[in-house]
Amino acid sequence: MKRISLLIMLLAGFFVFAPTGARAKAKVVNVEGISFNVDAPIRDNLVALRDKQVVLNLESGASVSGTIRKVGDHLVHVDKLERRDFFDALVRIDRISSIEARFREFKR
Repeated sequence: MKRISLLIMLLAGFFVFAPTGARAKAKVVNVEGISFNVDAPIRDNLVALRDKQVVLNLESGASVSGTIRKVGDHLVHVDKLERRDFFDALVRIDRISSIEARFREFKR
């Protein structure tokens, strides 16, 4: 009975402390090739974020999440919309109030 209790305690200790060691090896790093330019208009920032996953927040309060595919003079094509399989969107650039993009990620 004592051996079983000891074995259970050892296994429980392993599962409690094992994830901590794995997390310690992961570190946060900057994503390459992505940045905002606060001196440039939204359109230029969208061009720089082409092929990146973003969230476009609109003046109406709605948001569009997906990958920027192409940026025109007045519209941006967003594909692979989040939570909407097989959907793309065209968004008027002059209706975008902010852009969100991931700049950091975990590296193991």
